[in-house]
Amino acid sequence: MYRTHTCGSLRAENVNQTVTLAGWVQKVRNLGAMTFIDLRDRYGITQIVVEEHSDEATRAAAAELGREYVLQVTGKVIEREAKNPKMPTGDIEVAASEIKILNRAQTPPFTIEEHSDGGDDLRMKYRYLDLRRPPLQRAMILRHRMAHAVRTFLDGEGFLEIETPYLIKSTPEGARDFVVPSRMNPNQFYALPQSPQTLKQLLMVAGYDRYFQIVRCFRDEDLRADRQPEFTQIDCEMSFVEQEDVIEVFERMMRYMFKEIIGVEIAEKLPRMAWIDAMEKYGSDKPDLRFGMEIHEISDLVKGHGFSVFEDAEYIGAIAAEGCASYTRKQIDELTEFVKRPQVGAKGLVWIRLDADGGIKSSIDKFYSADDLRAVAERCGAKAGDLVLVICGAKFKALGQLCDLRLEMGERLGLRDRAKFAPLWVVDFPMFEWDEETQRFYAMHHPFTSPKPEDVQYLESDPARVRANAYDFVCNGTEVGGGSIRIHDQQLQSLIFKCLGFTPEKAEEQFGFLMNAFRYGAPPHGGLAFGFDRMCSLFGGADSIRDYIAFPKNNAGRDVMLDAPSAIDKAQLDELFLDLKRVE
Repeated sequence: MYRTHTCGSLRAENVNQTVTLAGWVQKVRNLGAMTFIDLRDRYGITQIVVEEHSDEATRAAAAELGREYVLQVTGKVIEREAKNPKMPTGDIEVAASEIKILNRAQTPPFTIEEHSDGGDDLRMKYRYLDLRRPPLQRAMILRHRMAHAVRTFLDGEGFLEIETPYLIKSTPEGARDFVVPSRMNPNQFYALPQSPQTLKQLLMVAGYDRYFQIVRCFRDEDLRADRQPEFTQIDCEMSFVEQEDVIEVFERMMRYMFKEIIGVEIAEKLPRMAWIDAMEKYGSDKPDLRFGMEIHEISDLVKGHGFSVFEDAEYIGAIAAEGCASYTRKQIDELTEFVKRPQVGAKGLVWIRLDADGGIKSSIDKFYSADDLRAVAERCGAKAGDLVLVICGAKFKALGQLCDLRLEMGERLGLRDRAKFAPLWVVDFPMFEWDEETQRFYAMHHPFTSPKPEDVQYLESDPARVRANAYDFVCNGTEVGGGSIRIHDQQLQSLIFKCLGFTPEKAEEQFGFLMNAFRYGAPPHGGLAFGFDRMCSLFGGADSIRDYIAFPKNNAGRDVMLDAPSAIDKAQLDELFLDLKRVE
């Protein structure tokens, strides 16, 4: 046996036992008469001591050691003279009687400790070393525990875990597909699934009325903190259900997950918010409810006073930042520069300051009386000591900019506490969204989402009015999961395809397999998918999903450890009947 115990398991009750440990050298401290070695594995760290009366071979091995050497150490567990209460193994150490070097190591390019001195790019290149660090180990352990808890809960609810294929048919809706050329079918391509959407619907047609899968999905889209080109979903589907049935099961699942994984109790009944309310109050369909600072429309209060910026605006909205009347001109200028950044896109920022002494000042007070400004402040719920911030423009664009500003202020004021959780369901989404560039409607979720039954009458006459039978689980400003009741009626599905601009021939070419399946008795069905990586980062208190994925890509979609994507040789291209086009 290479080891009798792990490096995190020994305690005071093991004193006087002879043990064998194996792991990596975290640190060596040579004090002359004695040498101390911190030996690490994924379970923890144990201090090894080599004393001056140790045999020559043991002392010689200790003298050779460097960081990340792989060792096997045998010795007696003894009580420490200077105990370390910060370490679980801090009451003991192992007096080495034998040290065997299993593998020597080059000095690593960064410190493998709680807080590393390596930058993101360097740690990504040597990800296998970064994964030895305690924060990454905790992230991987959390991910494992969450996957186990999901399977335990869903198995108890009668769900079957069924795998679906990774090589499927490409469909144009949604994000770009990753495509895979087929050697056996020249000039034809598979696509990697953006989700198993149509496949899980076929499983419902097949009679497997409760399906789930912790599944890899692929989308060729621009990256950000909570997005990777390959990611993991908890994908679920149920038959003979309405929206309320789906929400009830998965609200219970999330309550179970919060309790089981991080010991947090969440409300028995989560709040629900219509999409339009979320947009108008928070500027986002994934509102962060850990703090207030709601958006208020003030168009009716400020138009007609001669201020051209407001006169020409479709929408004018404001938020009140509590206790920020003391902001200096420099701080307000910083906020103005923030909203003018390309990522936000506002043209400027108007402010109204309510001083503690009852005075009121504004960047637009030459156009508005004190009473006019107080009416705006009152609409926003502002009081003495608060700062009102105003943005205007096209309605939903301005609302998005106010959302960015609200979140920035929440961050500055310490209101976005990672230890606090505010989950909710967002419901009643629009069925379609209009794209100005292509002058057509697109499905806001996907083309298989069922419309609200009472809105079906507007599908052809007023598609923008139609609401979807869709729902998102949102927590702390992140869309953690989402889904919908699906269309199970072939005629309604054909009508939706027509609304989306599909000819019957195009719909048949791309989705004929699903339409044909519906002819053989499709049950009413619906489901949802949770972003598993996002859920891990939420529970772990992190902003980025990257630390919860063993081998992630960087922001350019590259795996810098493997150096992928990379070129393939001419013989492979010829086998696949491919020619490369020169990049200009």
